[in-house]
Parts: sequence; C-alpha cells; structure tokens
Amino acid sequence: MGRKGAAAKKDKNLKAEESEKRGTVENLMDHREGAAGAKGEEYDKQIVSLTEAAAKIDPPHLIDHLVKAMRECLCGDDELLSRYTDYFEEAFSGVAFPWVKMFKDAPLSTLIDIPLSQIPTPLYKFSVDWIQQRQIEYLSDIVSWLCDRILDNLAEGGDNVPASYRPRSQAGHFVVLAMVLRCRPDSLVAVLPSLRDKDTYQGPDKLPLIVWMMAQASVGDLSTGLYSWMCNLLPLVSNDKCCPQSLDLVLQLAEFILSRPEALTILVKGGGVMEGQRLVPLPSLEILLRLTFPAPSARVETTKRFEAIYPLLKEVALSPERAGGGRFAMKKLFSFALTLAGDKGNHVLLTKEATSIAIRTLTENIDCFDLWDKLYMDNPEVSVSLLKKLVDEWNSHFFRLSTSPSETLTDIVKQTIESFRRQNKRAIAEGGANCSLYKEADEYCKLISWRLLRVSAMTAGVVTAASAALSFAAVAASRYL
Repeated sequence: MGRKGAAAKKDKNLKAEESEKRGTVENLMDHREGAAGAKGEEYDKQIVSLTEAAAKIDPPHLIDHLVKAMRECLCGDDELLSRYTDYFEEAFSGVAFPWVKMFKDAPLSTLIDIPLSQIPTPLYKFSVDWIQQRQIEYLSDIVSWLCDRILDNLAEGGDNVPASYRPRSQAGHFVVLAMVLRCRPDSLVAVLPSLRDKDTYQGPDKLPLIVWMMAQASVGDLSTGLYSWMCNLLPLVSNDKCCPQSLDLVLQLAEFILSRPEALTILVKGGGVMEGQRLVPLPSLEILLRLTFPAPSARVETTKRFEAIYPLLKEVALSPERAGGGRFAMKKLFSFALTLAGDKGNHVLLTKEATSIAIRTLTENIDCFDLWDKLYMDNPEVSVSLLKKLVDEWNSHFFRLSTSPSETLTDIVKQTIESFRRQNKRAIAEGGANCSLYKEADEYCKLISWRLLRVSAMTAGVVTAASAALSFAAVAASRYL
C-alpha cells in the first residue's frame, strides 16, 4: 500500500472513530421518547434532539442578534453575554436534556463531549472567537450564573420533574457554559472559592456537574483543570464521608488530565493559562501524600490509582517553573517537607517520601540550605536522615548541586555544614536526650566537609593545570615570533 493509500486509510479510521464517538454521545442524549410526560403526543412533537436544534442555528443570524443588542443599548460585556445566553436558550428550547441521568450513566470520558460534540463547527468557531473578546470578570459571572440555574433545576427535582414542567432552557445553558469554559478556562478560577466553600455547591448530587465543568476547562487548558482539581476536588476525597462513586469521579478527572499527551510540557514546564503559578498548594500536596502513602493497614482499592498519578503530580509540585514565588516558594516547600518528615505519627513510607522531597528541594535550590541551618536544632531526627541521605547518595545529589556556580556551592553548602558542626558541638557538650543524634549528625557532617574539600581541590587542580598549559603554549609560541 502506497503513502496515499495509507493516509486515506488512516483518515477513514479517524472519521470512523469520530463517527462512533458522536454516535455514543447522540445515543446517550436521545431521550425524546417518553419525554413528553403527561402532556402526551402534542408536547412530544415539540421535542427535538440537540443535534437537530443546533443544525438550525445560522451563525450570521446569531451575529445579527448580537449586533442588534449592541446598537439598541450600547451595552457592555455583561449585557452582551446575557443576550448571547438568551439566544441559545431560545434556540434549544425544544430540546429535552435530562442531564442528571446522563451524568449518572456515562463515564467522564464520554461526558466531556456533552453537549459540544453536537454543535456544528462553524457555530462553535464563531462562538469561541466572540467569547474570547469578552472581559474575564463578566465571563466568570456568567459561569456562576449558569451553574446556579442548572442546580436550581436539580433542587426542584431534576429529571424527576415531568417534562412539561422542566426548564426549556436547560440544553442552552449547558452549551453556553461548555463553550465559555473551554475557550476561556480562566473564567473558572474566580468561581472556585465559591464552589469550594458555599453550601449551595456541596453534596454528591452536585459533584457530577462540578466535575463536568472542570473537565470542560481542562480541555481548554490543563493547568486550570489540575489547579481546580487540587484546590476543590482533592480535599473532598480526604473526607471519610466521601462515597465511592464520588471518589471514582474525582479520580477520573485527574486521570484524564494527566493522560493528555501535552500534560508533561504544560503542567511541569510552566505553560498554560496559569503560567508560572503553583498548581499544587501545600495543603493539597499533604492530602495527596497521605492518600498515596498510607499505612499498609489503611490501604484501600483506590490507593493504587493514587500511586499511578502521583509521580507526575510530584513533578508538578516540585517544578521550579511552577514554584509561584521563586526561591521563597521553594523554601516554603522545604519547610513543609521537613515538618512532615518529622511528624512522629506518620507511617515510615510517608516519612521516607517527605524526606525525599526535602532532599530534592535542597539539591535543586541551594538557598534552602540557609533555611535548613535555621531549622536544624528544632529537627534533629529529620536532619540526621537528610545528612545520611546526602552521604549515601552523594554522587546523584552532588550532580544537582554542581549545576550551580562553584563559588555559590562552596559558600553556601560549606558554610551550612560548618554551622551544623558548631551546633552539634554545643549540643553534645550540653548533653540531653538528643545527644546521640548530634553525634551521628556530626559524623555525616565530617564526611560531607571532606568530600567538599576534595571537590574544591580537584577544581583548583584543574584550573592550575589549565593555567600551566596556557603558559607553556605562550612560551612555545614566542620562540617562533
């Protein structure tokens, strides 16, 4: 088969997959039969599918509607977004959209495509271009408003309400909400505190909508999706009252985000809408660590799923590009890890991982040595563990340290170790319960000092040899002048 034949076959397969995917969503959304309820046949004739309703929308007509709105009242973005929403409410007023049942029956991988997979490309592209021009504060307002309207329907009975009494604008609300979240995912960020703190949005019955909203934002920008998951959803699963269904749904979103091909580049390297901002707040990191490294007796079925997503989330948490405050933020991370590693109530696995994070923070950000010096006397056990790890794994850790200028390495690391030795000496002289710890720490400090001295000597030797070689070359060259 030639290149053209292979390309044609590949294109055909892609189209078949897209058609199958669209068919799955259409089947899930096609609830027209029986939707009329008590109104009977006359009402049933008014019910159409979302695909049929969307196909009737003419983008130029939508443009005329918005232009007319601007001319009539010279309105700002808040009024324009209201008029835009009104248009879609009317356009989809004949669509039955029992979202509660759909969200209950389908996996998140399917729900992500509802309802935008049914929207024609020209209409979607125009909407995206138009939404992009609106101010973010008003987009956040419309996201909050639409979410409230959908939950109002849920409070009134959701799918259990007879079809003739359901709000006829439900499908339009979902369409507008999905388009705003996808093309301006940052509109969700301002809404997150309310979604997290207000009772209106709490409960397992409301969680599917909240997760769906975050999934839409994730399609537009992975960094916003992960930040939303870390701040709002992860704390939920740390609660003993979180039901298995909710836990599964929360994990599905994390697995979706981290499985994207571009996840490593965007989430670790600092790209996306939230460029340079911390995506893993320290309280969320602690929750993640405790869920991933429980005591053996506390392991549950979902522990393996947390173990699977943890490595990439750890890279995001420790990424300098995601520090969200440079050296100061990395010092806070080191202090956090040191405290967690020193918590005697933790299981050995959690302590070991916290120690690993502290070591990595040290070796990748040598300014943390200065902070360690200040915290040394208050954390003798953890400090011994860190010193031992530096000695035992010297080659790998020194390689990280050596990426900094040699003067900085010598000045900061050497001075810190010398300070430790002075503190050890005082503590040993005073005696006390931790005397043996300081003696052990001092032995490790001696080894590190010796190795640093060797490194300095080797560096000086290389410089001396290079200087001698240059001098010899200069003398040899002068004989031919």
